[in-house]
Amino acid sequence: MNLTLWIAAGLLAAVALTGGLVKTLVPRTTLASSPGGGWTGDVGDGFVRTLGVLEVLAAAGLVLPALVGIAPVLVPVTAVCWVLLMVGAMVTHGRRGESALMALNLAYLALAALVAWGRFGPETFLG
Repeated sequence: MNLTLWIAAGLLAAVALTGGLVKTLVPRTTLASSPGGGWTGDVGDGFVRTLGVLEVLAAAGLVLPALVGIAPVLVPVTAVCWVLLMVGAMVTHGRRGESALMALNLAYLALAALVAWGRFGPETFLG
C-alpha cells in the first residue's frame, strides 16, 4: 500500500508541476488557444499565474515533506487541497462542455483522494 501511495503522489506531483509551470510561464493568450486551455481566455493573467504557482507548491507538498521528514502531515493535507482543486476544474470544464477533461480531472481527484485517505489512515507518516 505504501508503494501505491508513493506512486500516486508522484504521478500527481508530476501533473501538478507540469501544469503549474505551464500556467506560470506560458502567456495566457497562448494557453487560451491550446486544447483544454480555453478557460484561460475567460479569466485574468493574475488568476492563471496564481493557479500555476499553487500547482507548483502542490507538487512540492505531495512529496517533499515525506522525503525530507519535515511536517509529513502536509502530504495528505496537500492531497485534500488537490481534491478541491479538481472539483473546481471539473465544474469549469463541465460548464464548457469538455467532458473528456472532466473525466481526466476525476481521475486526478480519485488519485488525490487515495493519497489523502492512505496518508491520513493506514499508511500515515506520523508513526
